[in-house]
Amino acid sequence: AGDGEGPAGRLDPWNETAGKLPSRGPAQPCYASQKIRSNVRTDRGIAMNVARILSVKGNSVIHVAPELSLANAVTLLRDKRIGAVVVSGDGRRIDGILSERDVVHRLADRGPALLDEPVSAIMVRTVITCGLDDTVAELMGMMTQRRFRHLPVVDDQGLLCGMVSIGDVVK
Repeated sequence: AGDGEGPAGRLDPWNETAGKLPSRGPAQPCYASQKIRSNVRTDRGIAMNVARILSVKGNSVIHVAPELSLANAVTLLRDKRIGAVVVSGDGRRIDGILSERDVVHRLADRGPALLDEPVSAIMVRTVITCGLDDTVAELMGMMTQRRFRHLPVVDDQGLLCGMVSIGDVVK
């Protein structure tokens, strides 16, 4: 009652504040590893984690500058067949993230003139990230609860070192 929990101490999925990770301000990492660790193991007894996913798929990340026009960002999303792009002025520090969903929602609100604006006008500035040691189970839980399809991966210094999608996690 009011604490984000439903019957028998379960999180209430309709409570917007339930189970949210603490905000660290704009573009600061907030790791999935702050959640309770899982015991999910592969058949070799090694936990499947973000580092193993990136070792298979690679760690290159497509990013755009905050001043890039939304029209150019949308074209990039289409051409690269990706659903989100990291916004970064230097390619290492995360300034924000832009997803197809963000663009569609803002287009519905503002109309086609939005496409002339810079990415920084609509990017999400508080970016939730994950770390290399986070497990697949942790990512699945967070992505399901927060309705994310993409999570930037950061190293111990909070610098961008990869990107995982829900497709990578469920493989």
